[in-house]
Parts: sequence; C-alpha cells; structure tokens
Amino acid sequence: MLFDEMYQPYASNRYCLTAARGMVATGSNLAASAGLEVMQKGGNAIDAAVATAAALTVVEPTANGLGSDAFALVWVKDRLYGLNASGYAPSGISLEAVRNSSPDGKMPVCGWTPVMVPGAVSAWPALVKRFGKLTLKEVLAPAIRLAEEGFPLGPMTASMWERAAEIYHKRFAGKPEHEEWFRTFTRDGEPYHFGEIVHLKNHAKTLRLIAETDGEAFYRGEIAEQFIRQSERDGGYFRSEDLAGYAPQWVEPIRVNYRGFDVWEIPPNGQGITALMALNILKEFEFTEKENDLTFHRQIEAMKIAFADAKHYVTDPARMTIDYHDLLAPEYGRKRAAEIGDTAGLPTFDMSPKSGTVYLCTADGEGNMVSYIQSNYMGFGSGIVLEGYGVALQNRGADFSLDETAANVLEPLKKSYHTIIPGFITKGNRAVGPFGVMGGYMQPQGHVQTVMNLVDFHLNPQMALDAPRWQWTKNKDVIVESAFSNQIARQLARRGHNISVALNSTGFGRGQMIVRLENGVLVGGCESRTDSNIALW
Repeated sequence: MLFDEMYQPYASNRYCLTAARGMVATGSNLAASAGLEVMQKGGNAIDAAVATAAALTVVEPTANGLGSDAFALVWVKDRLYGLNASGYAPSGISLEAVRNSSPDGKMPVCGWTPVMVPGAVSAWPALVKRFGKLTLKEVLAPAIRLAEEGFPLGPMTASMWERAAEIYHKRFAGKPEHEEWFRTFTRDGEPYHFGEIVHLKNHAKTLRLIAETDGEAFYRGEIAEQFIRQSERDGGYFRSEDLAGYAPQWVEPIRVNYRGFDVWEIPPNGQGITALMALNILKEFEFTEKENDLTFHRQIEAMKIAFADAKHYVTDPARMTIDYHDLLAPEYGRKRAAEIGDTAGLPTFDMSPKSGTVYLCTADGEGNMVSYIQSNYMGFGSGIVLEGYGVALQNRGADFSLDETAANVLEPLKKSYHTIIPGFITKGNRAVGPFGVMGGYMQPQGHVQTVMNLVDFHLNPQMALDAPRWQWTKNKDVIVESAFSNQIARQLARRGHNISVALNSTGFGRGQMIVRLENGVLVGGCESRTDSNIALW
C-alpha cells in the first residue's frame, strides 16, 4: 500500500482526554506506553516519568539521548520541587584554546568542543530514589526492551532522522571522530525510514549498566572510562574528575503570579525565567480577545524584551552579575510593559540555531505530577557517539559566547544558558498541572502562548496546545504557522512586523499538558504536531 506518511491534506481535531488513575503524555506513543507500564506495575508518576524519559532516548534519538541534559519539576505532597540536571563545561577547556581553533570566532556546534558533562542520566536515580516506589532496574526495563528488541519509526521521527543524516553526511564526511554516529544510527550510511524496525543493541547494553549501578557506571565506571578515552584521543577537553564530580542539583523553582495562577519554571541557568518575564509584562495588559492583532503584537513585543534581558544576564547562576529574582519583580514588569507601543520595536537579542528536545508529563491517582524535559540540543547533538555504548553526546556548549564581556562567556566547569524548560501551574496550594513545549528558543514563546490560551482565553488543554503559533526569530522578524489567521498576519505587518509563513510546523515546538480537576480527574492534551497521543489508566 502506497501513501505519504507526512502528507496531511485535511485538518484534524483532537479532543482532550481524561483518566483517573494515571496519565503519561509525550511525543512518542511507545515512550508514553513505557511510562504507563511502569505505573501499572506499582510505580508512581515519578517512576513513570523516568521510564518515559529513558524510553525516549531509545525511540527518539533525533532529539535526545543518554548524553542529554534534563530538568524536572515534581509535585509531591502539595509541594513543588525542582531538579537541574544540566552539565558544565570540561575543566580542561579554555576561552583562548577555543578561539584559536574557531575560524569564525564562535563556539562550534559539532565535535568534542561543545560537549558538556551529560546530566540526564544522573536525574533518573535522583528522582527514583527520592520520590519513586520502584527500583531503577524496574523503571528502565521497558526502555531496555525497546532498544534490544527493536521499535518501529513514526513519521515525524523518521523525517527528523532523514534530515539529520543528510546534514551529517555533508558535515562529518571524512572525520573519524564521527564514524561511530554512522555505525550507530545508519545502515551503511542510509538513515532509517518510516515504518522500519530499529535496533540499538549498544544502547540497551548501556541502559543495563546504568540500571544495575544506579548510574554509577556512567559517571564513575566503564562508560565514563570510554568517555575520557575517546575525548583524549579526539581532542576533547575532559578529565575523569569532570564526570566523577558531577551531581544534579535540587533547586527552588521560580514563579510569577499570572491572573491568580502561579506559573512555575526552573531558575537559571535555564531560560524558563524568559517565559516568566514575558508573563510578568503581559499581566499589565487586559486580554479579552485572542484573535486580535493587538493581542499578538503585545505578546511578541513582551517576548522580545524578555529575550533581550535573559540573553544579557542569564548564565550559570553562580556567575550571574545580578539577582535573577529582580527580573521578576512586579515593578520591573510594569516598567517594561510601559515601553511597548503600537508598532514593532527592535530588541538586541539574535536567535540561535534550531534544536531537538523531548518533553513529557505524568500524573498518578495519588496526586503526584511531573513536568520533565530532556535534550541533546541540536538534533542528535554533537555528532559524537561513545564507541561500543551508543551514547550520543549533546552539544549544549554551543550556546557559550567567546566574548569575554558576555555574561555567558565560556569558562571551565561553567553551566551555559540553557534552552530546555519544564513548566508547572498551581493555584493557591493546589496543583493545576504540568505543561511544556519543546523546541530551542521557541520554548518560552510556546509557554507564554499556551498559558495565555489556558488562562486568558479559557481554551481546553488540547486546544491551548493546538492553537496556531507565532515565533519571533530576530529583529522584527516573526514566523507564523500556515493555519495562523491571514488577516491578523497582515494587520501585524502593518504594525511593522516582518511576517513570513512557515511551510511546516516543525519549528513551532511540540507540547503536552495535564490538568487536574478539583475532583481529581486528569485532563490531558498532546498536540497534533507530534507522532503521539496520551497513555491513560
């Protein structure tokens, strides 16, 4: 039977879904099923989140992997906890060394230079030990099975896989340090395609080692030894103590009250503060009509201001020159809101490259909820894969600046400005629920649009996610989805915005959300930009 899995000539509607005992929402049905399986075997929402995250490294390596970073917001017993599992730059790196090896004066996006200590694997035992009900071995079992026995590729993942292979063939041809990527993720150079079964045997082996050692093998055992061996051989800057000394950090989440709801994010070095800054500005306006050019104009302008401030100040919190809480002060929001006029303004911020990220959220019948995000940054990441272990390493260091006057300047053992952000909403002392939109610098823009759709315009979770999006990219440039109102796009152009229409929706993020009703019923949305839907119990 012949058909094009990416050809969607007709508009399709999804309804939000309900459950009482458990819910897992992410961009892959197979990963969502893995999380639900663990929950049905006695695990809770935290166990399910880790099971889903591990499965995503297998079934969606186009956006995340065992070499990823991660952040999590966890609601347990009427309290919200934050986990920052992002890594830092290697101790052997230096600004001078990278400048001398960089022909364009910028951080490279491939090879060992932008690789940082991967944090995601450390998040899994940290979450399970503190809040889970099962062992890490039990939680990782579905992911190990998927990697060992194989899994079929869905349309969106296959499309990203094919695009990555095309780029990597051009970028990595003749470079021996990248040969393992082709051995792991292609068949003699040919990418996997929609509907084909993919086996990742080395990935399964590594997951077993992680499960059996509670992650120790990854940071202080045989996987770490291969990491250092390969780095030293191929010109990396890592030392064994960089991995051995790493641990994730439990952090206090930050929030802004938006029309009676508290919207929560992970604090810097994550860019969640960018979404909160924009909401802190937007709450100074009254919005009664969604499909209105002034509504979109103010959203875009608030986003520009938030990005300009975030890119100027946000980096490793230990190295920031201001108290980031000041950026969320009500008076700061009022001051910045007063700067928004009737026409498009010019910010100082310039967008960085597109990226690859996976988001998931879970909830159980006990009241636990998790908002979790994991990323290799740009697609498969750096193009470096640990030989014999299947670990694709992220390229998060590409966001560092080589300008010594910049807040986010490269330094050894420093965390970079980080794009991935999980979100959470509460009202009073009650959890409303987790939400997130993946996609590099689209993420805070997706968070703002989704929160406003839910709070200001009273859309249900599915429609709050599916609503056509805009994305500010740089200067006065704004891209809109093809379903975005043509009339409003023209009105925005008259306000001075440079509007273009995207040919597809891959750059506008892919999100999920779970809302808990007052009677305990879970209501979920998983947007139609993904391959997936929601696993329910």
